[in-house]
Amino acid sequence: MAFLILVIGDLHIPDRALDIPPKFKKLLSPGKIAQTLCLGNLTDRATYDYLRSISPDLRLVRGRMDVEAASLPLTQVVTHGAVRIGFLEGFTLVSDEPDVLLAEANRLDVDVLCWSGGSHRFECFEYMDKFFVNPGSATGAMTPDWNGEEEVVPSFCLMDVQGISLTLYVYQLRKGENGTENVAVEKVTYTKPVEPTGAS
Repeated sequence: MAFLILVIGDLHIPDRALDIPPKFKKLLSPGKIAQTLCLGNLTDRATYDYLRSISPDLRLVRGRMDVEAASLPLTQVVTHGAVRIGFLEGFTLVSDEPDVLLAEANRLDVDVLCWSGGSHRFECFEYMDKFFVNPGSATGAMTPDWNGEEEVVPSFCLMDVQGISLTLYVYQLRKGENGTENVAVEKVTYTKPVEPTGAS
C-alpha cells in the first residue's frame, strides 16, 4: 500500500473561505493518507480537527495568519525513503524566486521544498536538482491583493515517495463552461539525483 502524504495550506477558514470544498472532502477520507504536511494559515480549530481525522500524523508550520499558534515552528523537515522534504509558509522568505527557494532548500538540506507563498496558486518545478511545490489554497481563498478578475482555483497535493522517486498528484477544482465543478488530477514525477560512486 502506498504511503500517501497530503500537502495542503492557505485554508483561511472562516476568514476568507467557508470550508474545504465538498468534492475535496470526499477524496480526503480517513485511512487513505499516512501523513499531512500543513503549510500554515490553518486559522481555526475545526479545520485542525478535520485534518487530524484524515491522518493522525499531522505536521504543521506557522503561517502569517496563524496568530493564535505562535508556538508552531516556521519550518519542518520529514524524511521518506531517501527523500528529505522541507516545508514552510513563505512569509519568512523575501520572495518566491527560484534562487531564494533554492537557498532555503539548501539551508534545510532537503531535496523537496514545499512552500505556500501567498499566491494561493498551485506551482511546481525542478531547479538545480531540487523539486519545489506550492500546493495552492485548498479552499480557493482569495489573496489580500485579489482584484476580483482572476479566479483562485482550489488545490492540494498528494505525494507518494518510493526510494529516490516522488510522484506528485495535484488535485484542482475546476469550473466547466456550464459552471459545474470537477476535480482535475495531474501527475508530476521527480527523481532525486544519485551521486556517482567511485570507480572500482
